[in-house]
Amino acid sequence: MRASVQLAGDDPVGFAERAEELGYRGVWTGELWGTDAFVTLARIAERTDIDVGTSIVNAYSRSPAALAGAAASISETTDGRVTLGIGTSTEKAVEDLHGAAFENPPRRLHETVELARRFLGTGTRVSYDGDMFSVRDFPGLDADVPVYAAALGPATRRATGRVADGWLPHNVPFDRLGPAFELIARTAREAGRDPDDIGVVPYVPAAASTDRERAYDALRGHLAYYVGSADGYKNAVAQSFPEEAEAVAATWRKGDRGAARDRVSDEMVDALGVAGTPEAARERLRDLAALPVVDEPLVVTPSNASADLAMRTVEALAPANL
Repeated sequence: MRASVQLAGDDPVGFAERAEELGYRGVWTGELWGTDAFVTLARIAERTDIDVGTSIVNAYSRSPAALAGAAASISETTDGRVTLGIGTSTEKAVEDLHGAAFENPPRRLHETVELARRFLGTGTRVSYDGDMFSVRDFPGLDADVPVYAAALGPATRRATGRVADGWLPHNVPFDRLGPAFELIARTAREAGRDPDDIGVVPYVPAAASTDRERAYDALRGHLAYYVGSADGYKNAVAQSFPEEAEAVAATWRKGDRGAARDRVSDEMVDALGVAGTPEAARERLRDLAALPVVDEPLVVTPSNASADLAMRTVEALAPANL
């Protein structure tokens, strides 16, 4: 079984080396604040042969040209072992950190992915006329880098179907992945594209421990953070848990983080993540990977998990142990 893993901990190179030993196909990294995703991946690429990817970089803090240039540089370093994952991030991150206006996220994602793909996918000169970006006569980079979109709502999923090489769903209940992808597939067909060419790599929040409750509690904290942080995540969870998602978000935004975590039920954890004893977590991950819509799960350990729990989870769910 193929699986990739999200970077965790303070030693990205050491983590990637261990992930490679455990049989993970790739290591992906997010980017919010403090470290640069592309610099981190370049360091990993120098020391390993593992595939690398961004999950995700946002569509507001760099131009499509800057994103394409960074991805092309990593591609050259890795002999093509890189995937560029782009998303809109959240209003909080875009406006309060980057000082940019969080305007029309679906269109921003569409044009950023489309233009980055044009730069990366051709050696000829690129021009582009969009609502948000215009480019005049610059050479393409001729780099074989797939560009994935992190999309939750219908508008960003339609953008994914029109222009992206793959989909990175996050906080979409696993039993909703197939129906959610149908909109992507339909939009792709309308655009003259083959939906089978669009890869699906879902985030899989995961915690495995001999102490079952410790594992579930780690995912409760992870899910409460996302549901409380942005309406996009809350709305995705609300597809299956409308009342629970609203209650978690309202409690989180009042500042009572502990109570918000307590409102995340075992049923929500099971629908949105992989948790429990190592044996139970492995079985759940195998079931998820077997869903027809899933090409490859991306194992993500919660940021609120201890370093010990995170590494034990990565080891328990490694392809070498499945």
